[in-house]
Amino acid sequence: MEKYRPTPEKVSNEYEAGLQFNNGISFYDCVNVNENFFIGKQWEGVRSNGLPTPVFNFLKRVVLFSVANVSTDNLKLHAKPLPSSGKISGQSAEMLTDLLNEQFSGIFEFNKMGSCIREFCRNAAVDGDGCLYTYWDPDVETGQPSRGAIKTEVLPNTQVLFGNPNSREVQSQPYILIERRMLVREARRRAEASGVSREEREGIAADTKQSGDPRMDNLGGSKVTVLLRLWRDEKSGTIHGYECTRDREIKPEWDLGIKLYPITWMNWDYVQDCYHGQAMITGLIPNQIFVNKLFAMSMISLMMLAYPKIMYDKTKVPKWNNRVGAAIGVNGSVENVAKIIDPATISPQISQFIDIAISYTQKFLGASDVALGDTRPDNTSAIIALQRAASTPMELTKQTLLQCIEDLGRIYMEFMGEYYGERYIEININPTMKMPALFDFEALKDLYFTVELDVGASSYWSEIASMQTLDNLLMQDKIDTIEYLKRLPAGQITDRETLIAVLEASRQQQMAAQMGAMGVPVSGQAPGPTDEAQPPLRGGPGYGALQRAINQTGEIPTERGA
Repeated sequence: MEKYRPTPEKVSNEYEAGLQFNNGISFYDCVNVNENFFIGKQWEGVRSNGLPTPVFNFLKRVVLFSVANVSTDNLKLHAKPLPSSGKISGQSAEMLTDLLNEQFSGIFEFNKMGSCIREFCRNAAVDGDGCLYTYWDPDVETGQPSRGAIKTEVLPNTQVLFGNPNSREVQSQPYILIERRMLVREARRRAEASGVSREEREGIAADTKQSGDPRMDNLGGSKVTVLLRLWRDEKSGTIHGYECTRDREIKPEWDLGIKLYPITWMNWDYVQDCYHGQAMITGLIPNQIFVNKLFAMSMISLMMLAYPKIMYDKTKVPKWNNRVGAAIGVNGSVENVAKIIDPATISPQISQFIDIAISYTQKFLGASDVALGDTRPDNTSAIIALQRAASTPMELTKQTLLQCIEDLGRIYMEFMGEYYGERYIEININPTMKMPALFDFEALKDLYFTVELDVGASSYWSEIASMQTLDNLLMQDKIDTIEYLKRLPAGQITDRETLIAVLEASRQQQMAAQMGAMGVPVSGQAPGPTDEAQPPLRGGPGYGALQRAINQTGEIPTERGA
């Protein structure tokens, strides 16, 4: 089969095909309407002619509640080597597990993943899809010989086009297009950095926005659409990239070196035979319009008819005076001079229907009064049970999010093996000491891992209950201090790991002293961290001698030069 060679014309045709599919399902109009209703622009395009346009945005509260219910958990990735691989075992497996877990934690902190995940879920709830794009930034300083870091950003679903729009599976796509609106001078600068000829760079010109809302494209006449095409090379199995405008090349084809698309995609609710999902807010817009219209008509009625009107006989009173305490002169008898017309009353059913529409909408989405905290918590256990029951409808969406984060962890491992190179890591010599060692992350390419996700507590009472249970177990001597510290919720004690290591070392010394006092010979004690007992660990390029020795014996070599 002939190797695919991308050109701006080919990529432009694929881009037009993606736009045609999205326009065929009215995708861009739907996203624009959803965004307007979510932020409160709910009378967009309506000519009010001076009449009131009230907005009672109960949709936003429901959406934010659902997003918080799904994404407020404390997420932590854990990687474990597959035991069936036979390449790592014993101490080396534990070392690699600790290494990857530390790297996951550092990447999450560097990218502020808590904020990214919340925005990721918010986009899925409002727009239908959430998208995370991961890439390698070679310019980030790390304080080590190898520079660069893994970065993750949130992309709107309007900027991502799948090669097969009838499938939502990312890794099965023939190609993926990422669209960006970029200043012309920035696009030319990127082309120059990629070695594109000057004539080709000068041909990059501004164009008009083809997708989404053209009114949002400010600085008209100075922006150009830049397309990044990602696809899997059939020969090498790795992801390749190509960047261009609709008629000019910006960056020639290059190999990313990873085997997974760096895209994490989440639908809030699935739509059959379509890679776009159904947004949470789409089916609720008619309810919001109904409530707004009832309020608007009630306001008009109050403004025009709520106040009493006075009718008077002009033959007896030439002009009526409404001043307080003013005398009104009448010609003739004062009988039947004026009459007050009572104002019209609004049907109480209007307010009832407004309340019913709002409460039913919230209830059907799991955002009942109990879940939103609008009830009086007379019984703590009862309200906790009710809130947990109310969150059950969100469980499927939450599981979808957790699966997306696990997929993101596998993408991170691909980037580590390809781009990290040799970096210093810390290895546990004994429970109280760590020492730096040089590790070549390229060794991860030959190893296989499973990625699991630990989900922490999302509710304040979960930590309180855990603390109370642990305190009771400790006071009743059911567990010791070390077990107590290991199970404390995160953030309760600073530098908890060091404290646990010190207590474990103290326990070992006490056991050795007791056995010595009883006359039992003590053997197998690990030597102290001296130069004779434990030489400095040396790494090497690739799958080095130290790593091979660890894999074969399961222990750190004790002979110098191993």
